[in-house]
Parts: sequence; structure tokens; C-alpha cells
Amino acid sequence: MDKFTTLTGVAAPLPLVNVDTDMIIPKQFLKTVKRTGLSKGLFYEMRFDEAGNPKEGFVLDQPAYKGASILVAGENFGCGSSREHAPWALLDAGIRCVIAPSFADIFYNNCFKNGILPIALPQEQVDLLMDDAERGANAVVTVDLEKQEITGPDGGTIAFEIDAFRKHCLLNGLDDIGLTMEKAEAIGAFEDARKTSQPWL
Repeated sequence: MDKFTTLTGVAAPLPLVNVDTDMIIPKQFLKTVKRTGLSKGLFYEMRFDEAGNPKEGFVLDQPAYKGASILVAGENFGCGSSREHAPWALLDAGIRCVIAPSFADIFYNNCFKNGILPIALPQEQVDLLMDDAERGANAVVTVDLEKQEITGPDGGTIAFEIDAFRKHCLLNGLDDIGLTMEKAEAIGAFEDARKTSQPWL
């Protein structure tokens, strides 16, 4: 998993509440277990009609927001079914941080396990960042995980809270496998000792 330290990028506004995981990545894209290539299905029903033709106006398809790495959204983002493909699709599209007033628990946890930083802020602060994000290509925002600060286009800062363990994992690029491998030496020593004491296993 890639480390998350400081992220500077264009913030895209998605002022919708209750964006569920089926809106983020519809069910027809869940047939793969690969984490790549899912960006083509990201927000598919908002971006394409039933015939697969592009709709006009979706924020991430607008020139100013191509390559946006931060998404500013409404409350209860990521609700619905517990599909891990949702953060995979966001990450495949280059989104490394989602800022919203609240998140569904499972989606929130899945973000951390996949290198995405979800930041929950009071509505009034999200509204300020939403206004910033509506500036298009000028909506450049910096998220500093170490300092736990968001810096807007005008230089104003907003502090955010994050669990210390999750912060440690993101800063060091540690998913569940990475956390296990940190104990590789102790695991190896245990297995060697067990082979000696219980050779029949």
C-alpha cells in the first residue's frame, strides 16, 4: 500500500448526501478481484446513460477536475452494501482523500485499508471546502496527515481528527498484510521453536 503523508491536488465537489456504494461502483463491475481498471465503472450511472453514452456535466469528467485527487462530498458517504470495490474504484481513479460530514462505517474502514484518507468534518467546514472545490482547476487543496491539517486555496487551514493507529498505518503504508509482516521475525522464531518442540505438526 502506498504511503499517505502530504497530498496536494485539485478537490472535486460532489454535493450529494447518501452516496451509496452502488452509486460509487455498480454491481456489474464487481466480477473482478483485481484492484485496477475499476475507474471505468466509478459513478457509472451518473456518467453514462443506459446505452453507455457519456452524459454531460458529471464533475470528474469536466476538464477542470480531470486528475482530481480529493473528493468533497455530502453526509453519509459510502453507505449501502459493504463492497471493497468502492474504495478500489476511487483509488484507481486517483482519489486519495474523501472529505465529508460523515461516512458509513464499513466504507470508512475499507478506505484506510486501501490507502485512502477519509476525513469527517463538521458540515460548516465541509461547506467551506465545497465552495473551494467549486473553483475548478484553482481548487488546489493540501492535506497534511502528519499535521492533521487541510490547507485551502487561500491558505486557510482546517484541523481534523484521526485515530492514532490508523494515522500510523497510512503514514507508513501498512495494510493488514503489512502489519503482519512487521512481525515477520517474531513469527519466524515462533515457527522454528514449534518445529523443534512439536516436530510432528
